[in-house]
Amino acid sequence: MTLFKDMKTHTSLKPGQKGTKRLVEKYGKALLCVRYRHDAKRGIRLKTVELVVEEKSYRQSLRYRDEDIVSVIVAYSETDLRDMLKKAGGRWDPEEKLWRVPFGAIRGDEDLEERILKD
Repeated sequence: MTLFKDMKTHTSLKPGQKGTKRLVEKYGKALLCVRYRHDAKRGIRLKTVELVVEEKSYRQSLRYRDEDIVSVIVAYSETDLRDMLKKAGGRWDPEEKLWRVPFGAIRGDEDLEERILKD
């Protein structure tokens, strides 16, 4: 059994770079990376590949808890959204020109979730 903890990665190559031609022919678009690893203790070199084995869509996991206060960007002219945020317990921050609202009050509303100011 090979212990990767004893190995150092010497070179990482992207598909199409010199030294990846045969692997690109073999794995095609599934090939992400080719790495050369050296184990000085045992005096060996390994060539490894990183492959895509599955691709499927997903929704980004929520990184906020319901009680977290998030900053939401809503233009002054969007009165319907402003009213919705007021009803949800949101507060206008005049200095930052942002709405502060508990995440749980807007969770599931994709339009408002996309407007959360990222840290």
